[in-house]
Amino acid sequence: MEERYSRQELFSGIGSEGQALLAEKHVLIIGAGALGSANAEMLVRAGVGKITIVDRDYVEWSNLGRQQLYTEEDALTSLPKAKAAEQKLLAINSRVKIVGIAEEFHAENAEQLVESVDILIDGTDNFNTRFIINDVTCKLNVPWVYGGCLESHGTCLAILPGKTPCLKCLFDYLPQEGGTCDTLGIIGPAVQMTAAYQTAECLKFLTGQLMSPEMVYFDVWERQSSSVEVTKLLDPECSSCSSQADYPFLKKEKGLRTYMLCGRETVQVRPGQIEGFSLKALNDRIKQVTSEVRGNGELLIFQINHLRFVVFKDGRTLIHGISDTSEAQKLYQQYIGA
Repeated sequence: MEERYSRQELFSGIGSEGQALLAEKHVLIIGAGALGSANAEMLVRAGVGKITIVDRDYVEWSNLGRQQLYTEEDALTSLPKAKAAEQKLLAINSRVKIVGIAEEFHAENAEQLVESVDILIDGTDNFNTRFIINDVTCKLNVPWVYGGCLESHGTCLAILPGKTPCLKCLFDYLPQEGGTCDTLGIIGPAVQMTAAYQTAECLKFLTGQLMSPEMVYFDVWERQSSSVEVTKLLDPECSSCSSQADYPFLKKEKGLRTYMLCGRETVQVRPGQIEGFSLKALNDRIKQVTSEVRGNGELLIFQINHLRFVVFKDGRTLIHGISDTSEAQKLYQQYIGA
């Protein structure tokens, strides 16, 4: 066990002192998909003391080509990614504390999740969530590392509130693809390269060193890369990071919230505060409507006509096979009613 980190300690950028620092740190990863799982594995193997992973989704067969922590068994049982990641990471390094949270990261829970961490890593696939990350980290003065990848290319940027431009300052300068992994595709090497840049910046910060002030962009297929210094792009009137910031993406909503998942014919329905919701009780009710019901203790899946419902412990539901948010809300109230 004493040799676990020996090669990393030989690296002059970390050394034994840096390794001791890593053991005291807490990293929050939002998203346990391709980027999130790759970052999580590298940080666990590096010996970071605690890692919390928040993800709203579950493992599907289409994930296995690039999301390295998951197995066919996870896809067969539709295990929530946060819980599957927790299991796999503990098997890799039992000395690291791993907390997997199978929830959506949203304005209502953002501050509670971020307030106790040293740094946050972006493993998401949409800018709605990234802007919530951006606002809450600016508000609480927590650094984070943005990462995005699609097809064969990726982007990485370290953000240090109060010292560098935030994501909102830089939004017009970020690559805008107009597509997603579900529409344009992605290859594993682009994921691994992006995650490598993210993890490296994270390790720098955790060992007391400066993160890069540059945004890096690369294409692994075409063997191209570029970087740009972004420090001078800080917006003194930014609503997320300036002295007059009002953090627009942390404004809380009430009641049912519905929206399309990026690039998928799937609508997520998230209820407001609910009490007494039970997957077991829902299971008993739904069996009166359809025989196509299965669960794993973490979520319940059932099929009604051409629609597939995936219901999580907090009542949050993914309805596959629909793109109308109003209709999804009606279906949610009809069958789940949380």
